[in-house]
Amino acid sequence: MQKVDVVILGAGAAGLMCAIKAGQRGRKVLLLDHADQVGSKILISGGGRCNFTNLHVAPDRYISTNPHFCRSALSQFTQQDFIALIDKHNIAYHEKTLGQLFCDRSAQQIIDMLLAECSAGNVAIHLNEHINEITKTDSFHIHTDNDLYEAPALVLATGGLSIPKMGATGLAHQIARQFDLPLTQTRPALVPLTFSGDERALMSELSGLSLEVIASIGKRAFRESMIFTHRGLSGPAILQISSHWREGNTLSLNLLPDTNAENFLLARKKARPNAELKTILGEALPQRLAQSLTESYFTNAPIGTLTDKTLRDVAALLNAWKVTPTGTEGYAKAEVTLGGVDTRALSSKTMESTKVAGLYVIGEAVDVTGWLGGYNFQWAWSSGWAAGSAV
Repeated sequence: MQKVDVVILGAGAAGLMCAIKAGQRGRKVLLLDHADQVGSKILISGGGRCNFTNLHVAPDRYISTNPHFCRSALSQFTQQDFIALIDKHNIAYHEKTLGQLFCDRSAQQIIDMLLAECSAGNVAIHLNEHINEITKTDSFHIHTDNDLYEAPALVLATGGLSIPKMGATGLAHQIARQFDLPLTQTRPALVPLTFSGDERALMSELSGLSLEVIASIGKRAFRESMIFTHRGLSGPAILQISSHWREGNTLSLNLLPDTNAENFLLARKKARPNAELKTILGEALPQRLAQSLTESYFTNAPIGTLTDKTLRDVAALLNAWKVTPTGTEGYAKAEVTLGGVDTRALSSKTMESTKVAGLYVIGEAVDVTGWLGGYNFQWAWSSGWAAGSAV
């Protein structure tokens, strides 16, 4: 049996940051993961360049049953703190859009940086470790296929249910249940939406086509690109709004976010009365989309022959196309898991369980879900740092 000060389960973003902070505080840290490499999600993120944080991180960019819970951790270790770490390791980076920061070269640089920081804290990392049982007396006893480990502090950092092909297992939720920590309802988030019937048929025909839209549900709206798929809709705008979508909700899509469609159509009716509707729509939309919308919803006739009321109906669709998803692509395509260990069971300052001494939960396993664009990585860094400062 090996005795250490802290055992951290999960060598992803949150687990690595927790290990770094705890190890560099002089704690004897053991980091366990069932995979054969650390940071698998880091490596594939951002197209292999890792969208490691966002310049605009703030508590209102996170979804939780307790929207204030994330404030403490985010203030303890900010996006500027992580950028300083990036600068310390001379990693070149750039802002893509909307404050999103990416490595110029490769996500492997982030992994190398984190491993170097772990080494500086004498963190022991054991891979290919499968957890068989966890028990607790005065300390935690972690039984794996390879050994038995004992520690007074145990950190759950194994993530959520998203992308099971990358190794997601829901282990943190299982252990949380074992120790009677409550969980909120979980569901796929930042995920493509699927449709059925005529809507799916239209979208399938347009597969691969993209455009900038405003996607909204109620008062929540996101302006980014959208892409049609064989099963429905994807792209940043759709992934963002998916975290707010629930079964039965109708989605509103403004296909012309910079244009008052009614004014545009009435002006074209006067200027080009002999032009067909699909031709006029093709001035403002991709040609394939203009044709599909005309065939599916309108009569393709010279715009001069259409009544102003008809054109207002066309305009209403262009500025607020109402579609109703029937589902999502599920955890296989979801970037994160919405929900998790209930924040009411954790200290917002330290991420420690309020009922089970020495048990900490960080990262995606917690009911804190960020927007697309580096926000979830920052939550991993911040919550990991908070726990690593306390264990």
